[in-house]
Amino acid sequence: MAVTHRVVVTGTGWITPLGHNVEEVWQRLLDGHSGVGSTTLFDASTFPTQFSAEVKAFDLADHIGSHAERHSSASRNSQLAIAAAEHAWQQAGLRQWTALNPARVGVYLGGGEGPVDFENFAAAAVAGQLSAVEKGQSAMDAAAWGAVAAKRLDAMREFEQEPNLAAAHIAVEYNAAGPNLNTLTACAASTQAIGEATLIIQRGDADVMFAGGTHSMIHPLGVTGFNRLTALSTRNDDPQHASRPFDRARDGFVLGEGAGMIILESLDHAVERGANILGEIVGYGSTADAFRVTDIHEDGRGPVAAMRQALTAAGMTPADIDYVSAHGTGTSENDKIETLSIRQVFGDRAKNVSVSSIKSMLGHLIAAAGVVELIVCIHAIRDSVAPPTANYQTPDPLCELDYVPNEPRKMKIRAALSNSFGFGGQNDALIVTAPPSA
Repeated sequence: MAVTHRVVVTGTGWITPLGHNVEEVWQRLLDGHSGVGSTTLFDASTFPTQFSAEVKAFDLADHIGSHAERHSSASRNSQLAIAAAEHAWQQAGLRQWTALNPARVGVYLGGGEGPVDFENFAAAAVAGQLSAVEKGQSAMDAAAWGAVAAKRLDAMREFEQEPNLAAAHIAVEYNAAGPNLNTLTACAASTQAIGEATLIIQRGDADVMFAGGTHSMIHPLGVTGFNRLTALSTRNDDPQHASRPFDRARDGFVLGEGAGMIILESLDHAVERGANILGEIVGYGSTADAFRVTDIHEDGRGPVAAMRQALTAAGMTPADIDYVSAHGTGTSENDKIETLSIRQVFGDRAKNVSVSSIKSMLGHLIAAAGVVELIVCIHAIRDSVAPPTANYQTPDPLCELDYVPNEPRKMKIRAALSNSFGFGGQNDALIVTAPPSA
């Protein structure tokens, strides 16, 4: 399939642990602020990790006014996504564009599953298990479980756990009657969603796409799972400095939550309506390690292939990339293998490329991480500054690139490469450049 339409970004929005306003959060990232603190969404006092990067002071009505009533049953994931979408929609100026064809407006999200109704689900499980013990059964008493579940579990809350619901809510709110899709490829999800949404516009199947991601896993099951995988930092005595990508003392990532959204348009559509263009998506690569579901292949073959695909799609070489937004989780294996992968792709030039990870300040937003990092790339290009990797103190001999330690760096950025890698072996990379010249 030949590429027929160039794809540009005309709106951005996010809801993050550092705030809800794009410009304000961007400045806080440049200043090295941290969104990490003690977990308050549930009692984590007995967990190995007792901190996270939570979204604070969030009320959907603050973002969409009385329209919030129509989404009152929506999960936290969906509400965060709607708010981010509103900010992006407003910046794009599409609410005022009366010639918009709803059938040509779509949604592609990397949306995570909605939070589990943990307390009521646990109550039903306990009832089922206690009944089994009383009856001398080895298996849970399903009838006893069902009796409690029928009284305590809410049908809409169960329904809202489905990962596609955030995309559905956005379609309702903005009358987006075009393609509507969701991908849940773990930490690569929103990067993949943006890449696939770009392809939809390139082949002419839509004029406008909401693209991004949303996720909130700060609940007992989410934290338990990552703790069991030994993926989370346990630096409970110093949460704000716990996320240490590429640092020798790193001990895991910090779980975060949030949502990010961009508005993608064909260049022709954006120019026709006189839109303010923020950047252009010029390259996308997507691969799988086909190795293990929780480990990156030791030679970095998947990330290397994804970055090279993105460069090929963009018609670029590594010499054209000035800044790399790293996946940079702060786990031992990810940072080591991502470094190796960048070295393979960039060759002798690798040590001269600025690489940083904003997860050091925002934590890991899982399915929403990629879109937030792409928005950062757009601002880095606009303002000619690379954001820092905070909390970088002790160099690791296995991670020997330029990670823009602790302070932002003024520099000309023509093109930025944004990496996202997910459990399951998914690898996605995007390349964004400055707006096309007039």
